[in-house]
Amino acid sequence: MIPRDFIQTLLGRVDIVDTIERYVPLKKAGVNYVARCPFHSEKTPSFSVNPARQFYYCFGCGASGTALGFIMEYTGAGFVEAVHELAQQVGLEVPVEAASGAVRQEARLDLAEILRRAADYFRAELKASPAAIQYLKQRGLTGAIAARFGLGYAPPGWRNLAKAFPDYEMPSLVEAGLVIAGEEGKRYDRFRDRVMFPILDSRGEVIGFGGRVIGVGEPKYLNSPETPLFEKGRELYGLAQARRAIRDHQRVVVVEGYMDVVALAQAGVENAVATLGTATSAIHVQKLLRMADTVVFAFDGDQAGRNAAQRALEVALPYLADGKQVSFLFLPEGEDPDTYVRGQGAEAFAQQLRQATPASEFLLEVLTRGVEMTRAEGRARFLQAAQQRLSQITAPALSLLLRNRVATLAQVTPTDLEHLMGRAPVAGSSQRSQSVAERAAPSSLSARLLACLLHYPELARIEGVPGDDAVLPDELALQHVADFIRHQEPPGTLAGILEHFRGLPEASHLQQALRREFPALESSPTEQLQEIYREGLGRLSAMAHKRAGKALLDKARVQPLSPEEAQRLQELTLGKPAK
Repeated sequence: MIPRDFIQTLLGRVDIVDTIERYVPLKKAGVNYVARCPFHSEKTPSFSVNPARQFYYCFGCGASGTALGFIMEYTGAGFVEAVHELAQQVGLEVPVEAASGAVRQEARLDLAEILRRAADYFRAELKASPAAIQYLKQRGLTGAIAARFGLGYAPPGWRNLAKAFPDYEMPSLVEAGLVIAGEEGKRYDRFRDRVMFPILDSRGEVIGFGGRVIGVGEPKYLNSPETPLFEKGRELYGLAQARRAIRDHQRVVVVEGYMDVVALAQAGVENAVATLGTATSAIHVQKLLRMADTVVFAFDGDQAGRNAAQRALEVALPYLADGKQVSFLFLPEGEDPDTYVRGQGAEAFAQQLRQATPASEFLLEVLTRGVEMTRAEGRARFLQAAQQRLSQITAPALSLLLRNRVATLAQVTPTDLEHLMGRAPVAGSSQRSQSVAERAAPSSLSARLLACLLHYPELARIEGVPGDDAVLPDELALQHVADFIRHQEPPGTLAGILEHFRGLPEASHLQQALRREFPALESSPTEQLQEIYREGLGRLSAMAHKRAGKALLDKARVQPLSPEEAQRLQELTLGKPAK
């Protein structure tokens, strides 16, 4: 657990302009810096970086955040990885709070050092093993590509790692996933007679291994168990090596095996990554869609590959976005990316990628598979399955187009489908779709006041935010943000405010304020912000008084009020709300 006060210290040392310029070229424009937005396609720059607020904002797509948030969005790194990346830039050491279930910093460093030493040992063993070298040559790999991916070899035998770790009994070897503690205290190496593939995090540090058997044996691939450094559902093999190519091509190819990644890189397809012996996770999909406009899942051309693709599709549905594309490539029966690229070449594989099936078409294929669409009963079954999938898709344009396709296939009208899904507007209401109505919904008063605070944190010192026992969630978020700012010396930056509330309930309200209110107040002078804030607090106070009065009146209808409650009701109904 990283202390929140360290995040504030880190943001105070980091220059967001320097951080973003490591990834995106910026151009000075007045007091800000601008660029074409790295998160959506555009011809003219709408991405603005404000060094005074340590904050970026895109006036085109609404992307916004801090230096820490930018690294997470641009590189796909997790929060902890991004903190370490920023800390490394400014020469700070990341502290870790001692807490129940938390791993002490010393232990993490011990595991990282152990894994680095193990990787060095495996690489040395590869150079000394003619059989392992011959195996890699037979797979078409060169020494250069083996060095790029840090490939190694775990020789046969039960306790070879004792050569690299004289204290073979230390608990950290088991915790790192390198050694297995068997019955009666016997220990032995987890990886034996396998080509070793180091798994790296976003900083290029070894966090685990995958081992592929050379001869006959099961399992063909053996992975490190999950450890304090390694979580399979979050990591992707080859991402550290593929990051630049993914950014250059704005496309990432997701394959199933380590050897697929290395063989594709050998052939010049350098933007490939692999899941780590697990099904595609939601974190995988989110990370990849942050990094690239197009994600292609390339699976083996057998039934197992189709099943894996269907699982990936189901995970990806909630994260599909207009302007992004997820596709599925199914190679010929008996082929995988490794064998295909070695047999047919990189250009043939690239042609396969261009012909990949879009997620929308694959979804319809899955929904109609085995269904008699010529019969009413079959189409009813199809509609029942489609409703569940369509409800997961939040991308407005894609959702609309898919619903129209589903309606056509089921031989119903789009309006009938909307009624069936419970989405059709009631009589007399707006005829816009629900998703459009939601996007156009007016922002709350609290969101406007939050935006004022983000522009000018000193406003929090004017007066407290009014409230009552029935305070609404957005008003409560405003109270908490104002209280945080008020207790800071100095009040703090916009970046500091956003990072303090990251992962807390207030974060969603801050994001709403940024999307809907922040841009409109961008050029407002301080005096105008003060006027908006004071007037808004007055309105909130009046709303709070009205709610409190109604609550007391409702109570009085069912039971007598206490003397204090009766006096309060009289003040609320006869007096004037405080301004």
